[in-house]
Amino acid sequence: MNILIVKLSAIGDVIHTLPSLAALRRCYPEAHITWVVEAAAADLLSEHPDLNRVIVSGRKRWLRELRQGRIAAPLREMRSFLGDLRDRRYDLVIDFHGLLKSALIVLISGGRRKLGYDSLQELSGFFYNEKIPEEMGKHAVERYLDFVRHVVGEQGKARLPETPVFTIPTGDRQMRQAAALLGRNPAMPAATGKNGWNADSGGIKGRIKQEGGRFVAVNPVAFWKTKLWEDQKFAELGDRIREELGIGVVFTGGESAPLERICQKMRSGAVNLGGRTTLRELACIYRLAELLITTDTGPMHLAAAVNTPVVALFGPTDPVRTGPYGAGHRVIRKELSCMPCFRKRCETQRCMQEITVEEVFTNVRELLNPTRDAKGEKDGNP
Repeated sequence: MNILIVKLSAIGDVIHTLPSLAALRRCYPEAHITWVVEAAAADLLSEHPDLNRVIVSGRKRWLRELRQGRIAAPLREMRSFLGDLRDRRYDLVIDFHGLLKSALIVLISGGRRKLGYDSLQELSGFFYNEKIPEEMGKHAVERYLDFVRHVVGEQGKARLPETPVFTIPTGDRQMRQAAALLGRNPAMPAATGKNGWNADSGGIKGRIKQEGGRFVAVNPVAFWKTKLWEDQKFAELGDRIREELGIGVVFTGGESAPLERICQKMRSGAVNLGGRTTLRELACIYRLAELLITTDTGPMHLAAAVNTPVVALFGPTDPVRTGPYGAGHRVIRKELSCMPCFRKRCETQRCMQEITVEEVFTNVRELLNPTRDAKGEKDGNP
């Protein structure tokens, strides 16, 4: 059986589709499974044990180069991509994306069963010969698993994993790089710290060692302006974590400059890993972290996928649909009449501005020290 998965982007959406991949592999262990993905999220699928092949689309780069008048190279790569897409006869093609760009790939693939949502979003529904309803009240992970439930039928559901499985293909190479970035030595186990790794003096300014090996990761960036929290608040939060809880703060993100602005506002300093990790190395960083504080963006789902607790700051979007999946996470969200609005522009951005440093810090402290906080409440101590 040949299966083609079409889920092009973004990082969080690709992560949400991983349990469906695991379920397909569980139900069809002998199948040849291919995934078409765009370049930005391709690292998550490289060397994935449940995949036989990854086909990478350079669509955004191709369009950019064509607009710049560079014709030959992108056309050559596009022909190669289309050739790869059609060099196998697929028994089943599943469009987890549900947009015109993904539906066109489904059509071009020539698959026998073309499965997608019963939706006319960007006219995508016209490209499938098999459809299921999209239940928007569910989390994205569960919505995507509906495709697998449909494919295997009632009799096959018993073979599905009891709980969704997130496999991020990290190995020794990625973990060693994460250790190097944090200034850690994986050969030196520590008596303390979530993952038993200690810091050494060769680390980034020695900060991780100073905190006994423990640190909180912070991802303050997002593509939507309406999802952002103020830099000053992140700086104040970082200082309180360093000074009151006595553990390190490591900022992560795709670029260094936005994170450096926050670091410069802090009294106590922090580690800036912006732009210095691949996605799989970032997964290792999050595995080593005590928890992640984040806006609603892809790294939030990456941390949840590797079972690191998340404190998520939500504004215009709906955590029921796209919040951190699984137990043990905290979502901080203001209940305003306009929410969720899913708007990328807003004059007031009240939903994010009204989140305070104190309530975020309180949630962080409770997750880091659940026994102490529970005892404090019982005894009436602050």
